[in-house]
Amino acid sequence: MILAGGSGTRFWPLSRNAKPKQLLNLLGSTTLLNQTLERLEGLVPRENILILTNALQEETVRELASSLPPENIFAEPARRDTGPAVALGIGLVAARDPEASMMILPSDQLIQDTDAFRSVMKDALTAASENAGLVTVGIKPTWACPSYGYVERGEAADLGELNLAHQPHEVVRFREKPAPEQAEEFLASGNFAWNAGMFIWSIPTVLNELNTHAPELGSFVEEIRDSRDVSGTVAARFPELTPLSIDYALMEKASRVLNIEATFDWDDVGSWISVARHLETVAGSNQCNTPVTVVDSSNNIVFSEKNQRIALLGVDDLIVVQTDDAILVADRHRADEIRKIVQELPEELL
Repeated sequence: MILAGGSGTRFWPLSRNAKPKQLLNLLGSTTLLNQTLERLEGLVPRENILILTNALQEETVRELASSLPPENIFAEPARRDTGPAVALGIGLVAARDPEASMMILPSDQLIQDTDAFRSVMKDALTAASENAGLVTVGIKPTWACPSYGYVERGEAADLGELNLAHQPHEVVRFREKPAPEQAEEFLASGNFAWNAGMFIWSIPTVLNELNTHAPELGSFVEEIRDSRDVSGTVAARFPELTPLSIDYALMEKASRVLNIEATFDWDDVGSWISVARHLETVAGSNQCNTPVTVVDSSNNIVFSEKNQRIALLGVDDLIVVQTDDAILVADRHRADEIRKIVQELPEELL
């Protein structure tokens, strides 16, 4: 199950409500959603790949994922956070095969080492299928980032005779976005991983955990599994569910969670600063995807979907983004505040 919803605020003006970052050609020649689908080649049959999106983005998702069976793409009838969204995915899979193992994957992450990704996910699926636990994938921190969730890793998991190339560890606890000082402590300890939002489990195991710790979501999954009219059940019940994150609703409370540390590269592409790391760097440490002329200017990010030349004179630390109908000029140190601009925009630019 690929989660492909969300809003389009961080990458305005390129992103819009109907076209958030996973539906954009931000990096490379294809969208992040298409790259997510390509990584699953040889790992999951196309007919077993489901995408969960929302009504506003459904048309674009169907165009980009036209190789999937049409019935494998679902639009949430309301916004209800990741807890209900993941429960909906579990229910849809359970309706097809109540004994299945499944992965929940974000659609908006950049992962380029496809072979390493598939190797990790194969081991995660094996661990989830053979053991009564929920499995997560963690990213080894490269710096003390205060804006990520963290997973505290304990002892190596005892998997009996199961021998995996990527050793799972017992999860001690999940830690939400820490203060900068606490993030430094996490990094120094060496036993914390960034929470990548990738979850792997068997349907019987996760349903048992939901019924124990999030009975509203467990009941919803069972209703979908047993329904003769899945679409009707989802339309009636989903908008009534309490909005909760899947971490708070389930993962922080589950009786056994395992974590496998990723051996692949990973970037959540969370802002224009993240995008800039993958752009060409020209004179003055300016990063761009379009022709630029630079005079006495440095450390700027320049992105144009029109491939027009942009000239910079005597400016530093700016983000300049050009689309057909809008231009953004922002302080790069305030990239996380671009959503404030979005709140002030006219409806036709959202």
